[in-house]
Amino acid sequence: MSVRTKVQTLLDEAGTSFAAEAGITLANKPSPLYRLTVLSVLLSTRIKAGIAVDAARELAQWNTPQKMFDATWQQRVDALGRAHYRRYDESTSTALGEGAELLLDRYHGDLRKLRAKSDGDPEELRKLLMDMPRLGPVGADIFCREAQLVWPELRPYFDGKALSGAKKLGLPTDPDKLADLVEGHDIARLAAALVRSTLDRNLASAVR
Repeated sequence: MSVRTKVQTLLDEAGTSFAAEAGITLANKPSPLYRLTVLSVLLSTRIKAGIAVDAARELAQWNTPQKMFDATWQQRVDALGRAHYRRYDESTSTALGEGAELLLDRYHGDLRKLRAKSDGDPEELRKLLMDMPRLGPVGADIFCREAQLVWPELRPYFDGKALSGAKKLGLPTDPDKLADLVEGHDIARLAAALVRSTLDRNLASAVR
């Protein structure tokens, strides 16, 4: 199987972004960008990705920082519980409330203002994201990996987990060489698919 055939198979089998799986139609608009931030927080804990995605769906009713901030701590805990996100439900509820407050105070609830503050520097953007509670290096990587779909200055963004998947599948582990294998709008899908290949042994075997 050629490298390009392998990549196409990977995209066909697992090229759904985590944002799309969570019901987020990603766009350069405040609400979907905020929902991606919430998803990134949820995915960054040691919990199954499927549970984190389900939790993001449960929290979708609070799709802006203001709505999340206005929700009670118990409402957020209950939503996380419905998705079986129970191991970290209380601390995550607190972090989401505090994160929403931070976004309101610094960026008027609009992550595009955070983007503007980074002035096109992906590393600066990543640092600004990590000011949010519970959004450490792993969470910032998840956000950037998905947001590159709508923020082209992040491309190509393949974090350690995506590159680990590339290595497992015998694909290039240089981000630029990986990006050359797909069209620009598919880089985010490829990154997500590579991450999925690290989580699913059967997928990796099928692609190889």
